[in-house]
Amino acid sequence: MLPRLAQQYPLEVEYISKPIAEYQTDEYFELDLPAAPAVMVAEEIVVEGTDVAEDVLEGAICRHLGLPEPEAKKKGLLTRWLGR
Repeated sequence: MLPRLAQQYPLEVEYISKPIAEYQTDEYFELDLPAAPAVMVAEEIVVEGTDVAEDVLEGAICRHLGLPEPEAKKKGLLTRWLGR
């Protein structure tokens, strides 16, 4: 998802991956960074400790870039069938 969004919007992506034990140290908590797994857009913590929905991440990217947020996509078979 992130590589596609990076192609769609002008942004720089940085991935940080460490062994889980490094995220559970006192030194890590002193850095005041979000709990892993996490996604940040600039200084905004979009999500921490869980996965992120694509529309939530795209909305945060658009806010950071000063662009209008995309319309929410309809989900589920029933909503597509009913057109709501």
